Amino acid sequence: MQLTTQIAILKSNHQIDYQANILCLGSCFAQNMGEKFDYYKFQNSCNPFGIIFNPVSLESIIKRAVNYQKFTADDLFFYNERWQCFELHSEMCGTEPEDLLLQLNSVLEQFHQDLQKATHFIITLGTAWVYRHLASQQIVANCHKVPQSEFQKELLSIAQIQQSLAKITSKVRSLNPNIHFIFTISPVRHLKDGFVQNQQSKAHLISALHDFLQTDAATSSYFPAYEIMTDELRDYRFYADDLLHLNALAIEYIWQKFTSGQISVTSLPVMSEVDSIRKALAHKPFQPKSESHQKFLSQLQLRIEKLQSQLGQISF
Repeated sequence: MQLTTQIAILKSNHQIDYQANILCLGSCFAQNMGEKFDYYKFQNSCNPFGIIFNPVSLESIIKRAVNYQKFTADDLFFYNERWQCFELHSEMCGTEPEDLLLQLNSVLEQFHQDLQKATHFIITLGTAWVYRHLASQQIVANCHKVPQSEFQKELLSIAQIQQSLAKITSKVRSLNPNIHFIFTISPVRHLKDGFVQNQQSKAHLISALHDFLQTDAATSSYFPAYEIMTDELRDYRFYADDLLHLNALAIEYIWQKFTSGQISVTSLPVMSEVDSIRKALAHKPFQPKSESHQKFLSQLQLRIEKLQSQLGQISF
């Protein structure tokens, strides 16, 4: 008996293996995927400037990184006892502007280097709703709890989103011509915008992205995370307590789907061994000094050394 429709997952022509260098950028779902790559010890960098939800703000920070345009004091503002930047998530803040600029430019330098060597760039679009700062006319990545009266809320058109996607891919390829893009739509619901408005936003993202992919199919692909969540997993038991974000079961299910299409078969035994080692390391013995446990630790160390001899970048 089949109790759910199954979304077909196509095998990618640019599969990810342990030699890949992966970048994940975008919404909360990008963070979920980045954590999975971290767990399985892939070479991965995720949201170096924090979560960014909309495509225009993603375009802005990617353009800055490719051009290696350093942050200056003009990019910062002081509010609520912290120095912050409208281009970035609120976690990127500081009490002293000089210290914050040093931090931001250090992250920017690393991001620029990561873009140069990346083989795969996973971009997750979260929303088409944006906030335009009235004083600067800048579309912001985060409002940082600045009063709403200082912003104008707008819905990006399909054409605007397509333009951002085209600029993102063109800009990155000017630095790294061989990179492969994997685009997803975040399955996280933005209900603060309203039920109807959330669907309208997702519809704009989906339409724009698929229109864009028709012109960029050779080096960009789509992974249907949104469709898996809204069709195969159409039940509130797959959501976290806030009924907006995915719970661990849903993330694991979608990750398995991603693995089946995007990760090379040769990497699966390594992933299994990494998982087994991590679980063994987390084991809490009843008698830590016992002979049997010391033997267990010795055997575990041999397994770690064997894996590291095959893949030097892996560490536990």
